[in-house]
Amino acid sequence: MCGIVGYIGTQTATDILLAGLEKLEYRGYDSAGIATVSDNQLHWLRAKGKLHNLRGKVEQNHSSANVGIGHTRWATHGKPEEHNAHPHVDMHERVAVVQNGIIENYRQLRDKLIDKGHQFISDTDTEVIPHLIADCLTQTQDSESPLLEAVQQAVGLLDGAYAIAVICADYPDEMVIAREQAPLVIGFGQGEFFCASDTPALIPYTKAVLPLENGEIGKLTPLGVEVYNPEGKRLNKTPRTLDWNPIVVEKQGFRHFMLKEIYEQPGVVRSCLEAYLNQDWQPGQNGNASPIQLNLPTELTQNLEHIQILACGTSWHASLIGKYLLEQLAGIPTSVQYSSEFRYAPSPITANTLTIGVTQSGETADTLAALDIEQRRRSNLDAKFAPHLLGLTNRPESTLGQMVDHIFDTHAGIEIGVAATKTFIAQLIGFYCLSLELAHQRQTLSEQRIEENLDHLRYLPAQIELILESQERYIEDLAHEFTETRDFIFVGRGINFPIALEGALKLKEISYIHAAGYPAGEMKHGPIALLDNKVPVVSIAVPGSVYEKVLSNAQEAKARDARLLGVTVMNDEQAGETFDDLLPVPEVEELISPLVTVIPLQLLAYHIAARRGLDVDQPRNLAKSVTVE
Repeated sequence: MCGIVGYIGTQTATDILLAGLEKLEYRGYDSAGIATVSDNQLHWLRAKGKLHNLRGKVEQNHSSANVGIGHTRWATHGKPEEHNAHPHVDMHERVAVVQNGIIENYRQLRDKLIDKGHQFISDTDTEVIPHLIADCLTQTQDSESPLLEAVQQAVGLLDGAYAIAVICADYPDEMVIAREQAPLVIGFGQGEFFCASDTPALIPYTKAVLPLENGEIGKLTPLGVEVYNPEGKRLNKTPRTLDWNPIVVEKQGFRHFMLKEIYEQPGVVRSCLEAYLNQDWQPGQNGNASPIQLNLPTELTQNLEHIQILACGTSWHASLIGKYLLEQLAGIPTSVQYSSEFRYAPSPITANTLTIGVTQSGETADTLAALDIEQRRRSNLDAKFAPHLLGLTNRPESTLGQMVDHIFDTHAGIEIGVAATKTFIAQLIGFYCLSLELAHQRQTLSEQRIEENLDHLRYLPAQIELILESQERYIEDLAHEFTETRDFIFVGRGINFPIALEGALKLKEISYIHAAGYPAGEMKHGPIALLDNKVPVVSIAVPGSVYEKVLSNAQEAKARDARLLGVTVMNDEQAGETFDDLLPVPEVEELISPLVTVIPLQLLAYHIAARRGLDVDQPRNLAKSVTVE
């Protein structure tokens, strides 16, 4: 979850490191630091808190070094204090290391190093790494590449997940990097090379990148890049070209990235539909052609008896809607599990099962581990129990893309705000496309009904734009009334129950207000005891099979003096009589409604947090990519 950046070339390293860390600060912002090498001396600076604190120190101690590493931290071992910030160095101050991940056996390694006379000054697991490398360097001095071999020996002693970048005062013209179950990408420039935890740090400088795979070690010098496997064999690997533009990681006049990304959602829906809808398809006129072009192999989707979805956080909420769609449209029994629970208590193995891992970053540690477990436990079974894995992600170049053979790219573009908005919408569009594709294959829906659903999806961008244009100013004013609120309840039924969960999560993440989501019909089974005039209730009540039931549940809350906010369709007189405040959305088919009902809840959470003066894009204790367990 931390951010790593490294540079070696002809430019001033500190400028590039700070710029890269700024692009990676969404991965952690408890502390930050950089280390550089010049004149065979190691120089490093660290600061508690956000990156601007480090930037102030760098301005007073600027270095012209051309090689360096940087780090922005999300604390795991040790409090977010300066002495725990990265980089960490050995006791002779010759080796500096930055790390993302967790070293599980650091205590044992630390005890052995202390027995050898090493002294430690931090509470982190990372500090053992520079000490180990320094210890190994005493044995590799006579080799052709002492630092590379020392790092190879050191990482061979580590248990856990990690991505590291290493520099050494005795080898000022090289940097060594390594990864195991944590993301790390090499960037290729003209006579200069980069490494980073994520590609946004590289986009301003290069579009040629090479993700390291598990167990690989890289050596970067001004002359080039060498990549080795765990056995020390040099590999021939080809970089890939990113199609992203630097402008996508700028705010473009918006106050926060989150608001910008909320406004990008109509474009995201258009991009995803353009990528996957067969624009030439018409009911009854295309033979066996599919209305959706997912290009998935038939062995992945034929004879399906069950689908299991593995996800965390917002992706789990999207997956709950995916379950509804897959069952109601395609008729396939579907289960949704938290990845963190599945990896320790996996479901019984069922035949002809498709497993879908959903992670916007493609780096979520629990989801990757759960998929790996599913792959391994099915690998030697009969064909009907064979592993069929599909990844649904916004980052096809991620670890997920390397792990599974088939990827559904949601085409949302880079999302910087920690609270997911446009990637949630993109995941929903992914599930709609997959469900309609499977419904076509299994003939559970008529072609006419499929075409009607596709038309509804095509209208969505304009409908989302209408909400943004007509409601944002009103929601901004409404948010002022909840800046001192301490508790919220969100309720929904059917396909909109997950939207109640997502609305509550968004409010918790960025405003620090306690919020809980419930099925509306479950309020009377306990949560109703929480209600009084200080606990607002947000109810999603749009026309459909459960509309009257939701209104009845809202009346139960109203009878307990709760202030009622209703996500309702525009000009709904019955809803107007029920709710104290309305968050109107265009009237759409119930099946499509989550794609519009979530928008006012995103705006409500955003504006309440902004009114409270909070850091919307970087909420406390959170990080964008959860790459540790």
